[in-house]
Amino acid sequence: MDRAAEPPSLARPGGVTYLHIPASEPAALAVFYREVFGWGIRDEESSSPAFHDGSGHVIGHFVTEQEVAGDAGVRPYIYVEDVDATVQEIANHGGWVVKEPFAEGALTVAVFADPAGNVLGIWRFGAAE
Repeated sequence: MDRAAEPPSLARPGGVTYLHIPASEPAALAVFYREVFGWGIRDEESSSPAFHDGSGHVIGHFVTEQEVAGDAGVRPYIYVEDVDATVQEIANHGGWVVKEPFAEGALTVAVFADPAGNVLGIWRFGAAE
């Protein structure tokens, strides 16, 4: 069986596949993730819009019933092709940089806050220049 030809699967034992992303304004936050990261959004105007990430391996909802953790708690990192360009897109869409791009071994990493105040990271292969 050619696993590369199979569509992405949510059923990956041990894999993170579902997230709740807290927001006081879920529809606005859904737009941020669609515009910055290309995530697919469903039911954008609902009180809890659904999403799927660019890989098709992670789904979830933007929710109001959880408090934004800010810098505390688990911090997911999103793979991007260009950290500097993504940092600019984050700022253009209402987010802000918490930690400017930096080298972490053979990777380039940055930390940002989305417009709701959730803190996440972005990364790519290749050291920061």
